[in-house]
This record gives sequence, C-alpha cells and structure tokens, in this order.
Amino acid sequence: MKVDLAPLIEMRGISKAFPGVRALDDVSLAVSAGEVHMLVGQNGAGKSTLIKVLCGAHHPDRGEFLIDGKAVRIHSVADARRLGIAVIFQEFSLVPFLNVAQNIFLGRELRDRRQMHSEAARLLEVLGVQIDTHTLANNLGVAQQQMIEIAKALSQDARILVMDEPTAALSEPEIVRLFERIRKLKQDGIAIIYISHRLREVFEIGDRITVLRDGRTVASLNPAETSVNELVHLMVGREVDITYGRHFCERPGKTLLETRSLTAANGIRDANIQVRAGEIVGLTGLVGAGRTELVRAIFGADPTTHGEVLIDGTLLTGGPAHSVASGIGLVPENRKTEGLAVIRSVHDNLLVAGLTRTFPNHSYRFRKAFGIVADLIARLRIATPSPQRLARFLSGGNQQKVVIGKWMNAGSRFFIFDEPTRGIDVGSKAEIFSLLDSIVAQGAAVLMISSELPEIVSVCDRAYVMRDKAIAGELQRSQLTEENILRLAMHHG
Repeated sequence: MKVDLAPLIEMRGISKAFPGVRALDDVSLAVSAGEVHMLVGQNGAGKSTLIKVLCGAHHPDRGEFLIDGKAVRIHSVADARRLGIAVIFQEFSLVPFLNVAQNIFLGRELRDRRQMHSEAARLLEVLGVQIDTHTLANNLGVAQQQMIEIAKALSQDARILVMDEPTAALSEPEIVRLFERIRKLKQDGIAIIYISHRLREVFEIGDRITVLRDGRTVASLNPAETSVNELVHLMVGREVDITYGRHFCERPGKTLLETRSLTAANGIRDANIQVRAGEIVGLTGLVGAGRTELVRAIFGADPTTHGEVLIDGTLLTGGPAHSVASGIGLVPENRKTEGLAVIRSVHDNLLVAGLTRTFPNHSYRFRKAFGIVADLIARLRIATPSPQRLARFLSGGNQQKVVIGKWMNAGSRFFIFDEPTRGIDVGSKAEIFSLLDSIVAQGAAVLMISSELPEIVSVCDRAYVMRDKAIAGELQRSQLTEENILRLAMHHG
C-alpha cells in the first residue's frame, strides 16, 4: 500500500536524563501508517531509551506524544498498550512452559480455551504462519517465537509495532520470511519502527531512516537519498572502514587446533577441522546447523562420544578447565550471561580467567593487578570511567572487549568467537575486527562463528560451512563468497 504521509505516531522534543547521563536530548520521530521506519545508531546513541519512553517503561523529562495528530499521555506500559503500541524486544518475553495460545493471550486469557486456541490460530494465519497453538514456547525455534511475539502484539490491536534487532538470531531464509511478514503488516496499515545494526536491512526493508548519535537526532532521510558509507559517518561522526581491512594470512604457522572425527552428545557428527597460527577461520551455516554445539564440544563444555581435539598437538582430555589451561579462550554468543559477571567490576572481569597464571603463589597483589587491568583497558580501548565500573553498565562493544581482555590475560593462544558482533554497532564492529586482526598477527589463531555472511567473507582467511550438525565443506579465501556459503549450507547444487 502507499504510505500515508500523515504521521500515525509522533514523538516531539523527547529528552531523558539519568544520573550523570543525558540519554536523550530533544529527539523527534514521526512514523506513518504502513511505513517501516528504521532507527539506527551506535550502542549508547539512545535507541533503547527512546523505545522505553515510547512504550511507557521510562517517563520523559520533556517532550510530547501525538497519535493521529492528537496529543496523548504515556505514563505507563498500560497507557502505551491502550494506545496500540507494542514492542518486540531482542530478548523475547515468552513464558517457556506455556503453550502458544497461552503466551499470545497472557494476562488476557479467554475463559473458553477452545476459543482462545481458535483466535490464536487465526492471528497466526494472518501472519501466514502454521504453528500448533498447543505447542510449548520452549519447543519452538527462534523464528517461530518471533512470530508468536508479533501475533501477541496483533491480539492487542497494536497499530504501532516496534521491532528491536528482529533478525539477530535468524538465518537468511528466516530473514526472507520475516520480511515477507513485515510487508504484509505494512499492507494492513501497521506503523513499524525497526531497530537494526545490519545496514543492508536498512535499505532492503526501510521506507525512512532516523539516525541517532549521543542521544540526539542527527538525520532523518529516505534510503534513496543516502548510502551505507554516509549512514556510518552519520552514526559515528567519523570515517569507518566497513570492509574491516584485514591483513589476510598468506603464510599460516603451525596447527594450533585440530579435531579428528569429533562426535559429541549434542549431535555433532564426525567433525574434522584445522586452524593454524595467524589465521581467522570462519565457522558458518544456517541457525541450528550446529556451529555453537561444535565449539562447545571443542571447549569441553559438552561431552564428546568419539574423536579427538588437539591443541598445539596435545590431546585435550578434560573439561573447560583443561581447555583454559591449554590456552583456549571462548568468547560466547551471550556475553552477558556466559562471558561476564555483569554485577562485578571491569577490573574483576579482566582478571578472573587468568588469576592462577597471574598469581601462581595464590597471593593477590593489588599493585600488579591494577597495572595489568590498566594496560588491558588502554590496549583494548575499553571505554569505562573507572576499572571499578560494573560490567553491566558498559555498552555491548565494550563488554565484548572485556571478555576478550579476560582471555588475553589468561594467556590464550586459540580464541573461539561465537557471534562476536551480535548487538554491536558498526563503529565497534570495526574495532572488534581490528582487535582480532592484531591477535592473530601476534601468532594466535581464531575460530569465528558469524551469522552475518558479509563478516565471514570480509574477515576470514577461509571458512568451514556446517549443515545438520556436520561439516558440509571448506571454502578457501578465493572461494569465499556468500553464494558459495549458502550453497553448502542449504545443499543447493
């Protein structure tokens, strides 16, 4: 449908401050019915705060809201819901052990269960999705869970839908299907605010773009009027090399990691890979192909049933503690729950993995610890007001640097990165990849999982592609294209 130029929802002059931080400063945003409005900016630019203000989770210090040109008040989540505003956050709010229908109508359950399941099925049918409404949410894939969240919003008569990084955990085919659903919602007159760090999506699905930087609106423009490079410059306020200018490894060193017919209890089958010093080797494939399961088996987090893992020619026989002692560092996909102690300081997080190595006599010396932490903060350019700052208050990019620094301090020679840039803005991505480049330049090796195929193509010296919990093939640098990856991942041709 043709986008109605009259805004359905307007936010005017929104300002919000927290102790010591001005999160939003006179931000305005207008979205029309049937429009996908892309909201982009670095971590810390104010996107999340703006959305929390819109959904009633935060009350603005100044500013006003208009719906259909009329001033409205949003003082609570209930106010926003009554006005037809729904937010689908990156971390879903489904209850794992309730079924699909119960999740869709959570807090608004219908007395007639048969009618509730029938209405849930109708909402899913509107989205073109076939899911048994008696299925527990815990048994659904990420893409299906996302459809349940959208159906929940539609059940509340949502006219304004906010989607926060909706493709972060989806495979390419799932992203295609999601975009089909979004186009259907547009035709139905839903106004969509879409937050994404993936700039390719901004141009593929967006009708208009608003760029935030340091809590302020720096631009609002049509996709046809701009380019990826201009958007990046607007977001970060400086030039950024989004090709991630790698110094590719022409002469790799000795083999640091080798798996021989590795088979694991988590479903991994007969995996044979090698990673040599100086290389960044990609591990890719569709979501569910077994990438994370393979690195968990390598690290010893999941038990193996057959085969071997060798580090620098030495057989690994123990669990994660033996892997760490052997020089393996795992930067997990979910850094907040698995990579960091978020309620501890930057200082503590940087030291924790290397305590035994740093203080072999088990005698903690603060001056030595302070020096190590200060050096890591400077080398990694971790933006923190103090080493005592709690890790949970850092941006995503800086949290990732702390996890990397933790393993550097532990003396790791082989690094496993599982989705290292998920939820990280484009400027921080460039810094993370520059950091990976410097790590391998010093003789270490990296195995990197990424769902973003341009990252694999731009950053990796070569890559292994997985399908159905097994290695489907290996691509050398000259063969490394998105088309070749998808051909192996989907078994096309």
